[in-house]
Amino acid sequence: MKKVLIALVLFLSSLSAQAQSGYEITIDLKNCNDTLAYLTFYRFDKTLIKDTCTTIKNGRIVFNGKTKLPKGIYSLVGQQKSILFDFFIDDDTQKLHLKSEFGPNISKDLTALNSDRENEFFNYIRFLGDQNKAFMEYKQSHPLTTQKDSLDLTDKQNELEQSIVDYENQFINRFKGTFIADVVNLKTEKKLKDIPKKADGTPDYDVSYKYYKDNFWRNVDFKDEGMVHNPFLFNKLKTYLDNVVVKHPDSVCVEIDRILAKSKPETLIYKLMLAHLTYTYETSKIMGFDKVFVHLSDNYFKTGKAKGIYEDDDVVQRIIKRADKLKPLLIGAKAIDLSMIRAEDFPKMKAMGFEDAKNSEEMTKVFYKNVNEVNKMWVKLSDVKAEYTILVFWDVDCGHCQKEIPKLVTAYNEMTHEKKDVKVFSVYMQHEGDKYLKYIADNKLPFINVYDGAHYNNAIEKYDVYSTPVIYILDKNKVIKAKRIEAEKVKEIIQSLEKEAKKQS
Repeated sequence: MKKVLIALVLFLSSLSAQAQSGYEITIDLKNCNDTLAYLTFYRFDKTLIKDTCTTIKNGRIVFNGKTKLPKGIYSLVGQQKSILFDFFIDDDTQKLHLKSEFGPNISKDLTALNSDRENEFFNYIRFLGDQNKAFMEYKQSHPLTTQKDSLDLTDKQNELEQSIVDYENQFINRFKGTFIADVVNLKTEKKLKDIPKKADGTPDYDVSYKYYKDNFWRNVDFKDEGMVHNPFLFNKLKTYLDNVVVKHPDSVCVEIDRILAKSKPETLIYKLMLAHLTYTYETSKIMGFDKVFVHLSDNYFKTGKAKGIYEDDDVVQRIIKRADKLKPLLIGAKAIDLSMIRAEDFPKMKAMGFEDAKNSEEMTKVFYKNVNEVNKMWVKLSDVKAEYTILVFWDVDCGHCQKEIPKLVTAYNEMTHEKKDVKVFSVYMQHEGDKYLKYIADNKLPFINVYDGAHYNNAIEKYDVYSTPVIYILDKNKVIKAKRIEAEKVKEIIQSLEKEAKKQS
């Protein structure tokens, strides 16, 4: 009998442990006619479905599971796939009972029956809504007809923003040490309230900026996995790197290292941030910011600090390969040399048999058969003598090239007329020499017109020419100063480089 009682106690304890480790979210929605509802949660830049309720009866929605929900901001999503309201889940709210009325007042009437802290969060959400409504009503009732009206609107906006800051600070202090306080802290911007003045009486915005930057991540715990399960971290990180940090790849690299160092490589928050940053800077359209991508490859992927980020390990190798390809093409790197053939020498190359070779083996035989003659015909990029060399890869039949090359001709002619020491190393990416020569003659291309007549350079790989045209600007030492720019920007960029050079001289 004693053994039976012990077994029963152990069994009940096991059931109790399972119950405590699970979750149950009950939501009573008056006048709700939906038959389906979703429990979703935020994960960095995405919203994912955690659970589905398909048995709604009399407006009662129940989500439950055997394991605890991760800390985070969750949403009730209706049958029409729209978010009805948000709420938070932490260790104390795994068993949560909410109620409201389906319709326009759903947020206004939203109440937690068994969590005072959840209700305080709902009050906070309602307060934000009220402040936004008050501002819009003021804006609509005060047309901007005079300068004073604009100033009054700004004052009103500042007043309402300050009231939000005060409310958030009070909320954070009241619930310090809780998950939801950390979330609100993440959302809150830490701005200097009273901006000091400089000696001339004007506001010292440098001090204000420094305070803002230094306090941007104040009290944010990058080791807390819950920080990734809310809608604020992604936008905050983007704002910091896009708008707060100095817009230079070196500065961005330093800040990224600082942020990632606050986390741990094995954590979800670290993996999501690194994956996002890698994609962002690999695909960045801002010239020079591929340097950040290369930095991430060298310092995280090559060193094993990106382990577990992708399910497919081949992705890591592809990232490293891509970064290694871009590394010699970064702004500030010396341009890879090219040995090309002049367009006018196409007939000679054709006579040697280069155009008749059907594969690499035949091409190699033709090359070594004529190597002495070909060596006399090379036109090397490194031999071009000019203060600035414009390196352009293009194709006669490329529609975009047909628009860009005439613009480049115009820019070049204007610069030579202004006595600028500029030359264009124009690389035709195909081998239809007759067509190339005709285009040069018809359009009077005043460039160093070359092509890879001996199939020697593989410029596609060397210069990452996956589409045409591609334009680089090199200085007199053949250092890359600008790349992948539009033809109409060439003159402007060279003027800017000249001004910068004068400052440094």
